Amino acid sequence: MKTLVVCSDGLDSVSLAYKIAAEQQLIGLLSFDYGQRHKKELEFAARASAALGVPHQIIDITTIGQSLTGSALTDNLDVPDGHYAEDTMKITVVPNRNAIMLAIAFGVAAARKADAVAVAVHGGDHFIYPDCRPGFINAFQTMQNHALEGYADVTLLSPFVTVPKSAIVTEGAKYGTPFADTWSCYKGGQRHCGRCGTCVERREAFHLAGVVDPTEYEDPDFWRSVTPGFKAEEV
Repeated sequence: MKTLVVCSDGLDSVSLAYKIAAEQQLIGLLSFDYGQRHKKELEFAARASAALGVPHQIIDITTIGQSLTGSALTDNLDVPDGHYAEDTMKITVVPNRNAIMLAIAFGVAAARKADAVAVAVHGGDHFIYPDCRPGFINAFQTMQNHALEGYADVTLLSPFVTVPKSAIVTEGAKYGTPFADTWSCYKGGQRHCGRCGTCVERREAFHLAGVVDPTEYEDPDFWRSVTPGFKAEEV
């Protein structure tokens, strides 16, 4: 299947791109600039596309992002520290973000005569992001079937939607994903902060997968103090 991958250049979407490149026909990576504070992820996405030898397109939806207020990812609000499962992480929700991006991605895929759009939503996102859950994925596919009826037949691939991030690390390692060249941190500093929800989840995933984490963190041990089952003093 000719597949277009929606890629932020997080660990999840790059692992997905390498998986699709091995199992399908990867025709390109599609990224979105919605005014996110961690915009440096777009630079990493460009590196991923170059490494995979496929086109990379960045779609500017910053004017839309300016209206999706109330999120720490787009507004002048502090990104909270802690585990992804905590209620405090709800401040990182950008309302309807995935629905907007996927609607555009399906239009691009139809125009390019692609067979599928792949997205890296996963089971660990279900706590706080409603547009990462299986119900949303299934409903979106149904909606697009109607939207493109008679014009194109595009399938939404979400192979990670029911699995934890640790399983993505395992899958990424299987296909040679360059983990060190991916960006997850929501704070967008020089290095991963090690304290925000995405950093904590990333560090925990490598540990659970038994894969060496090559990421440089400002605070490499914080994750243990906020992750159930671990203590800060553990090695």
